[in-house]
Amino acid sequence: MPAHREGVIKFHLVFQPGPPPEEQLLHELNHWRSVFLRHALIGQDPNRYEGLGFGNLSRRLPQPGSEAFLITGTQTGHLKNLQPADYAIVLDCDPTGNTLQATGRVKPSSEALSHGVLYQCAPGIHWVMHLHSPEIFNDRVRLHLPATDPAAAYGTPEMAREISKLAGRAEPSKPGLVIMTGHQDGLLAYGPTAEATGRLVLETLHATRPL
Repeated sequence: MPAHREGVIKFHLVFQPGPPPEEQLLHELNHWRSVFLRHALIGQDPNRYEGLGFGNLSRRLPQPGSEAFLITGTQTGHLKNLQPADYAIVLDCDPTGNTLQATGRVKPSSEALSHGVLYQCAPGIHWVMHLHSPEIFNDRVRLHLPATDPAAAYGTPEMAREISKLAGRAEPSKPGLVIMTGHQDGLLAYGPTAEATGRLVLETLHATRPL
């Protein structure tokens, strides 16, 4: 199986069907998803990644001390607008044991393990955006972007360890961005607010383009 292939859940998922998250928790996620769709950083394209959906967004649940989070459901990239039923709630994440517990109307994205490890890195991380950008990915060396080991495939404990190592060196009060070298065109942006995290992605994308 190619390391870059999207849409395949590699962790052990304990899933319990349940009610969808409250719609009021999804406004900022849906706003930034619309922005990234316009920039082709998220979505589904028959000419990219074997035609599978790519990219996913999440936010920490607004409960003090909680590591639970909301995340877009698996293979929802083709949808223009997401409803509450298109999001899953991840209740517990164990990167070492490669296990995830979730509930909702849809199973969580195949990248949920990577999101979970970021929320465990620092309590100040409240938003995670997994996107695919050939421009940023191919310009990572010039832009001096932190990058994971190429041998670490997406959705695996190895990738989780790489993400934890790199994010642990960053300033938790500021947004950060990590290139997933073993995951074609993949990157993870994370930060304390949706606005700061999304803006970092757009600024980085702009920096790949000649003046």
